[in-house]
Amino acid sequence: MAAPLTSIDNLSLMTLTPDDVDHVAALARLGLDAAERRRLGAELEAILQHISVLQRVDTSDVAETAQVGDLVNVMRDDEVGPCLGAAAALRNAPRSDGDYFVVNAIQESEADG
Repeated sequence: MAAPLTSIDNLSLMTLTPDDVDHVAALARLGLDAAERRRLGAELEAILQHISVLQRVDTSDVAETAQVGDLVNVMRDDEVGPCLGAAAALRNAPRSDGDYFVVNAIQESEADG
């Protein structure tokens, strides 16, 4: 008996548009040129094709599993040790201001330019 058709089965029929690729790039905050968009689009298409193949695998005889291995907590006691100190921590920093690291903003808002 064939498995019921799901929206995931339609992935093999799906073709990414340039707008789809632009949307994914914007979500990932990637600035892509035209060549990179074409390459990324082809890679995303290949990923969707692989997912489509995986969705067709019959797993009806496989028990549902949330974790494939035994859960083991690896714990150690907290031990007080020597501090690194600001001078040593900043020694290889590309930029610093006094006792602080200077970094670029990781997320810019539209107000930032």
